[in-house]
Amino acid sequence: MPLAALKAVEVDYAAKSALGPLDLALLAGETVALVGPSGSGKSTALRLLAGLEQPTRGKVSRRVSKGETAVVFQAPTLMPWADALTNVALPLRLSGVSKPEARARAAEALARAGLKGCEKLKPAALSGGMAMRVSLARALSVEPRLLLLDEPFAALDEIVRRELADDVQALWSRTRPAMLFVTHNVEEAVYMASRVIVLTPGPGRIAREIEVDGPLPRPPLFRAKPAFRQTVEQVSAFLAAAVEDGRFGQGGES
Repeated sequence: MPLAALKAVEVDYAAKSALGPLDLALLAGETVALVGPSGSGKSTALRLLAGLEQPTRGKVSRRVSKGETAVVFQAPTLMPWADALTNVALPLRLSGVSKPEARARAAEALARAGLKGCEKLKPAALSGGMAMRVSLARALSVEPRLLLLDEPFAALDEIVRRELADDVQALWSRTRPAMLFVTHNVEEAVYMASRVIVLTPGPGRIAREIEVDGPLPRPPLFRAKPAFRQTVEQVSAFLAAAVEDGRFGQGGES
């Protein structure tokens, strides 16, 4: 049984179809990446799985509570007046954890995210990569069963993106929640997930699903392996074909 699933879902905005019909299921412990052109409904699908939005048609099923779901967005969405420790402790406090325990667990989560010694820093004093690590630590401090990441590295440079990709996998490996990773970056999708789903231009439908061979977390130099490069090229080709079909009305509006 999937932890969260979309069944024949469709979403309309202002009488225009934005997504679907779409079927998507996330199983416990699996990692899935969702790629597609702008406007294909990737973020909409993520919000449906998170329980943050309801479909116009179709069904969303979730076997996890909101307290077992963590969402990380492109912007870290940290409280600007609070330090890193307080930001990470917030969801724990909201779930009823005592203040001393919440702060201890938040400190541990920050240390796992590579931010030991940064507990008292406020968001204004953090670099973009550090702020995203705080956001990830906050999401994972509650040990979610479902982890949803909506283009979390989009605003970061390539070096930081690669570092954070490894950090996310290391953090994921501790409790192995079901994870959906939304991105525009094909190489990032193949690196982060064991299954890559390519969406058509909006209204987004599944054009292809590609299995990615290799262990998670990824070993050193995984990106240099021929199998990785071949999968990246395969996904890129499917994405280009989906976009081309969309231009001629075969995969939805472009």
